[in-house]
Amino acid sequence: MSAILHMVTFTLHTGKDNEEAEAFLEESRKVLTGIPGVGNFEVLRQVSTKNEHDYGFSMKFADQGAYEAYNAHPVHVKYVAEVWESKVRSFRETDLVAWE
Repeated sequence: MSAILHMVTFTLHTGKDNEEAEAFLEESRKVLTGIPGVGNFEVLRQVSTKNEHDYGFSMKFADQGAYEAYNAHPVHVKYVAEVWESKVRSFRETDLVAWE
């Protein structure tokens, strides 16, 4: 099975390029990179005017099993419930595998 590239773009309730946004991005980096299976984690800033979201996260999983384990991991579940849902105004997830 192919590796999965998981990306999410999002906009925060607090807006962009401010202390609150920076704190959220740094907290997210620390929490999410500590979950087993997360590889190539990147925090991204939107530069296109064609997308309504300000930021993005990108990470790679070895396979579907690693991705599912990440989604079910207690740290991820807690992060989504206690941080993500209160800070993120809108988002879109994309999960991709290489075309073979």
